[in-house]
Amino acid sequence: MNRVAERPKPFVVPEYCKGCGRCIRSCTKDCFAPGNEISPTTGLVPISLDLSLCNGCALCVDACPEPYGLRLDNDDDSATADLPQPEPQPDEVVPLPLREPLIAKGTIAAAMGALLAGCRHVFGYPITPSTEGAELMSQVLPDIGGIFVQAVSEVATVNIMYGAGGAGKRCMTFTSSPGFSLMLEGISYMVGAEVPAVFVNIMRGGPGLGNVGPEQADIKLACRGLGHGNTHAITLAPATPQEMLDLTMLAFDLAFKYRNPVVVLGDGYLGQMTGKVRLPPHMLKPGVPEWAVYGDRSHRGNLICSIALELEELEQRNTHLDEKYAEIAAREQRSDRYLCEDAEVLLVACNTPSQIAKGAVRELRDDGRAVGLVRPITLWPFPIADLLSALGRAKHLVVVEASSGQLEDELRLALSHAGVHAPPPISHVRRMGGILPSQSEIVAHVLGLPEVTR
Repeated sequence: MNRVAERPKPFVVPEYCKGCGRCIRSCTKDCFAPGNEISPTTGLVPISLDLSLCNGCALCVDACPEPYGLRLDNDDDSATADLPQPEPQPDEVVPLPLREPLIAKGTIAAAMGALLAGCRHVFGYPITPSTEGAELMSQVLPDIGGIFVQAVSEVATVNIMYGAGGAGKRCMTFTSSPGFSLMLEGISYMVGAEVPAVFVNIMRGGPGLGNVGPEQADIKLACRGLGHGNTHAITLAPATPQEMLDLTMLAFDLAFKYRNPVVVLGDGYLGQMTGKVRLPPHMLKPGVPEWAVYGDRSHRGNLICSIALELEELEQRNTHLDEKYAEIAAREQRSDRYLCEDAEVLLVACNTPSQIAKGAVRELRDDGRAVGLVRPITLWPFPIADLLSALGRAKHLVVVEASSGQLEDELRLALSHAGVHAPPPISHVRRMGGILPSQSEIVAHVLGLPEVTR
């Protein structure tokens, strides 16, 4: 009598099992049961398996939606152990013809910058005064093979971005202050899992619902409060529609360079203000990062996850993040200086208030006053090196902002970390509630400072 060879039996690969239970429902011998131990690698609970009654029918393997979650004991080990290294698929720079300048709102300019940077995945929830950017994307993306999803909330938005960014896709959202607050938990997960994405936050008056006027009261959130844990993100502060375009393009480059979210922080006035915008001479056709969970066999060995149940492992991850933050702080400080060489009074301002401050500098210069402007373009990392090199003859620092001192707090903290414990006296011109500081208020404040000579 011929004997039938024994069928191979299944076994579970915990790193790939999501505990979905499909194998439990498929098995006629009740060999599977829900698990009770969390996998420290994934944070999920793999199923448990008892082969005492298994007849090797392999229905469980067919039912498993994860290709390597269940395997048979005669499978080639190379299916998981010797997966090929992801094949490099680099970005491609595509030249663009010269174009005449355009007139565009700040939010529209940011959307244009995202498209030129290769972003084809946009998710969001409408909120004034940022909605026009998302509206443009909803019209354009379906025609160029992209995807726009109006999520049910900002919380849903950030978690969809987690998935798209983890797949290596260039994704973004447009939001404003209350919506940005709702996204902070998800941003913390993205920082922990090192998932890139771009958040364009057009700040409005608060706290609470506040109003839709321009304010700068999200600086503390972007620089010091991106959700729980050890979180930082490069925060870019444009001052014109042109910079809304340019810095959004830069944001995508930095997000993928450091595998980290990046925040483009505008104000309500800048989001709605129109201005001349020139397109760059090139656009980007993005490739596929080697680390992405892209869905093909080449990237099968990759894992995107922010959980680390082993204490030492989480400490090591935080140490790695600190090293990355230190690299960012050393390499990515950006600022713009205006008439600082001989300045006895240095104004410090960003976003729309910096444009008003620049007008005040010109007026004071015409009156013979030695006044200059330092404009931080990165709020985190704060461009302390440029500020220190601009101090020179400065007798006063004046922070101009549309908040209750959040930019000044970043300035003072940066000075302290740099070991500057006796800087020139720091004063300020502040407005809140959607009101911007005026040029006349800045001029009057400077003229009232002691030791300001002609």
